[in-house]
Amino acid sequence: MTDTHIRGTAPRSRIDDFASSLRDKLEEVIETAVKEKVDAVLHGGDLFDRPDISPAVVREFAALLRRLDVPIYTIAGNHDIYGHNPGTVDRSMLGLLDAFGTVRLLRPKERLLLKGKGVTIQLSGQPFHYDLDKRDPELDYTVKNETGADYCIHMVHGMAVDRALPEGVPHTMVHSLWAGEADVLLTGHYHAGFPLQKKDGRYIVNPGALARINNHPSEMKRKPQVALLKFGQDIQVEIRPLRCAAPGETVLDRSYLEEAAYREEKMASFVQEVRAAGEFRGMGAPDIVEEIARLEGVDDDVKVEALRRIAVVQERLGWEWEGGR
Repeated sequence: MTDTHIRGTAPRSRIDDFASSLRDKLEEVIETAVKEKVDAVLHGGDLFDRPDISPAVVREFAALLRRLDVPIYTIAGNHDIYGHNPGTVDRSMLGLLDAFGTVRLLRPKERLLLKGKGVTIQLSGQPFHYDLDKRDPELDYTVKNETGADYCIHMVHGMAVDRALPEGVPHTMVHSLWAGEADVLLTGHYHAGFPLQKKDGRYIVNPGALARINNHPSEMKRKPQVALLKFGQDIQVEIRPLRCAAPGETVLDRSYLEEAAYREEKMASFVQEVRAAGEFRGMGAPDIVEEIARLEGVDDDVKVEALRRIAVVQERLGWEWEGGR
């Protein structure tokens, strides 16, 4: 499973009890794990919706996860860490659960050897970082079999997609990720997921986010699901929709879609005008913040804080910001 985005409050696009719905989903995951007698549970990142989530919420969901009597291996997603820096994970709530043994956090370049039922598996993971999907994908998405295991599983919290995203959105096409020696590449981050990818007995898998935290039309139609991996003489991958997941139209606020679409249209128009003016020339950073805040409906306290930080930088560096410098 991936992208649970555990949080104590409901996203503004949800009209149900988000925390209760998420608990039901994790209950079903636990039920499936017990019924299938799995050896491990793998989580593709963004366990939490923010690195400093409330201890009360962490306590509640940690108690739920501890009901699994098998290890939970995970990697840090962008929501689990501060400033897209995986080096901060030990100061996060995910790092705390790792320290307490509730989950087992996979670190970069770490290789674990899992043994069971006559099969050995090398398990590794690449957490989210600022350059992911911006640099050579082989640096993050590929591994070598360094342990002599029968199979290799590699987990990456990266934007691997089966269709191109808009210009400016870092992403990596799945069809380019067959290099390396991973028999199963598990990805997260891209909440929509994609159809099972298979080539020469190897797989690339993203079942999609367990949590639906926005009301994009694709989320309205999508059914949260998990992947069941079986290793023997060969690899079998089964995608299982969650029975308890309610239809999108019953838990996501459709009225917000029109408002969001309008803001997106106005923002696109604004960006186009700014670019046409010559890469922000003639418009200072504070003006850009003001305009974005207006178009996006950003809270005043957020806007004021952004302007305050710009002022601090201006004062510290002594820059002249007129003309967009």
